Amino acid sequence: MQEALQQQELPAASAVPRKRGRAIVITSGKGGVGKTTTTANTGVALAATGATVVLVDADVGLRNLDVVMGLEARIRHHVLDVLEGVATLDDALVTDKRVPTLRLLAAAQTREKDDVDTAAFCDLISSLRDRFDYVLIDCPAGIEKGFTNAIAGADEAIVVCTPEVAAVRDADRVIGLLGDDRTVKLIVNRLRPALVRKGKMLSVEDVNGILRLPLLGVIADAPDVIVSTNRGEPVALDAASPVGESYRQIAQRIAGALTTPPEIPREKSFFEKLFGSMR
Repeated sequence: MQEALQQQELPAASAVPRKRGRAIVITSGKGGVGKTTTTANTGVALAATGATVVLVDADVGLRNLDVVMGLEARIRHHVLDVLEGVATLDDALVTDKRVPTLRLLAAAQTREKDDVDTAAFCDLISSLRDRFDYVLIDCPAGIEKGFTNAIAGADEAIVVCTPEVAAVRDADRVIGLLGDDRTVKLIVNRLRPALVRKGKMLSVEDVNGILRLPLLGVIADAPDVIVSTNRGEPVALDAASPVGESYRQIAQRIAGALTTPPEIPREKSFFEKLFGSMR
C-alpha cells in the first residue's frame, strides 16, 4: 500500500474541471480537547487511502499542527505569507514525510488572528478545494476572530468533545454558531470506560444526549496517543494501535466507505488484563 501511495502525485492547479474537494473544519470551542490531534490523525488516515488531503492550521499565533505531524523543520512559509503575497501557495504547502498525498499549510507563529482577512482566507480554502479531495481546517480554541476565520470556507464541521461538563457546554455553544448551513458531526475524545462505569465521567450517551449530533467516532484515552503526538508520528499509521484503528474508521465514515456506527471503547475484563500483561 505504501509503495502504491508513493507512486501517486498530487495534482497541480488545473483549468480542467474536477469534482471539488470537501472543506471540513474541526472545532470544539474549548481548548485542550484534542482538535489538533484529531485533525492530524484524520488527515493522515484519509490520505493513506490514496485521497489528496491538505491540513490547514488556522490557529495563527499558536500553531501546533506542524509539531504533531513532525513537520516543524520543513516549514518555510505560512498561511499569512500566502494571503499577503509573500509566497505562493505551492511554496507554502509542505509534503508529509510518510504519506505523499498529504500536505500541510502551517499557521503563522508570530502574528495575530486579527491579521487574517476572513474573506481572503475563505477564498484560499476555496482554491484548495479545487486541488484536494479533502481540506481539513484545524480551528483555534474560542469563538472569536480565529473561529470566524476557520469556519468561513467550510461547509462541513466536526465537533470534538471530551466527556466533561465544560467541554459539552462549550461544544453546544459552538454548534449553535456553526448554523444550519453546515453538516455537523461529533467525535467524543479521551473516553475512559473505567471512569464511566464508576460514574466519574460522562458516557458517550450523556454527551450526545445534549449535543444530539451524528456520531462519527469515539476515541479512548490511551497512552499511545500522547507518545505518538510527542514524537510527531500520528497514531493513525500504527496498525497495532486500537486508537489508530478508531481514527482509520473515522476516515472511512467521512469517505462514506463505512456505515456502521462507532464502537464505544469498553473496560477490559479481569482476564483480558491478566493475559494481556503476560504477553
